[in-house]
Amino acid sequence: MAYEKRAYLDHMAIFVKDLSWSVDFFQDVFHMSVTRVAGSPESPDQVWLSGGLQLVSMPELSVGEGRSAHLGINVEDLDACLEAAYARGVRELPKGHNWIELPDGLQIEVMAAPQSSMDWYFTAR
Repeated sequence: MAYEKRAYLDHMAIFVKDLSWSVDFFQDVFHMSVTRVAGSPESPDQVWLSGGLQLVSMPELSVGEGRSAHLGINVEDLDACLEAAYARGVRELPKGHNWIELPDGLQIEVMAAPQSSMDWYFTAR
């Protein structure tokens, strides 16, 4: 069974070696502001920026690896979407039923979006 409702990417989470430098870079270059912080404000583990970017601290990251943490995708009907995903043999992650891992290792957080958010996203494009 195919999922037949609308969906859109909510955010992209990426691992960064130097979180502080990366936050400063995206603020200065792209004018993205901090919208949320996980961990202590002085030394956060993760930072969310306006524009859909989540930066995850990974000091041991080797330059050039370019690994992402996960995709966050908003959907109109969470249950129907997850049913379609699990029917294709994806793996449920320990984070919860709405966290799935594709066979190649790509992780996706599937989130229910309010109808108003869906309508705004698809009419604003």
